[in-house]
Amino acid sequence: MADPEHPQIYLITPPQFELSAFSSELSRMLDSFAVACVRLRCASEAAADIGRAADNLREVCHTRDVPLVVENHGKIASVHGLDGVHLTDGPRQVRDMRKLLGDDAIVGSFCENSRHIGMAAGEAGADYIAFGPLAENPLSVSDPVDFDTFEWWSEMIEIPVVAEGAISLDLAAQLAPVTDFFAFGPEVWSAENGPDAALKAYLERIM
Repeated sequence: MADPEHPQIYLITPPQFELSAFSSELSRMLDSFAVACVRLRCASEAAADIGRAADNLREVCHTRDVPLVVENHGKIASVHGLDGVHLTDGPRQVRDMRKLLGDDAIVGSFCENSRHIGMAAGEAGADYIAFGPLAENPLSVSDPVDFDTFEWWSEMIEIPVVAEGAISLDLAAQLAPVTDFFAFGPEVWSAENGPDAALKAYLERIM
């Protein structure tokens, strides 16, 4: 699943976006960069809103052979033909999502900064574990995950690991040898110099 030499790029959508404009922007990004996966994150909890975005972005991603997962909404993934789900509550729903979506679906689990929670999610059947944030983040309820956690995981555990949340250029360079994926969200979409230039700058640090 992961390149043994370089971490892969995983894009997280903004929580709110104008669908037509963002679809064009995402299309350009996927045409310009090798992206391993896209995650749909929606601020809205309305099934109709999430489903509409899922249908649109699914076409963008699948046309380019890039899997699309949705954050937390396994039923949306099932109904709208997405490739899986990213769970933000550790191992709690992993087994249920696996039963719902099947063995071929992607089931990822965000485990904050905890090796123990990460191992529990892996044992429950998660395809990847995400740790974060990497630095102080006012929106996070947990302390930043340290380098040692990624280093230990990469040496001891075979399940791929994702680094996400408050990724700086320096942190990306530091963690590149010990993570399988970097999940970029606001780091690229909100960059003053635009998402293309921002992602290119990260790639220069991690490749």
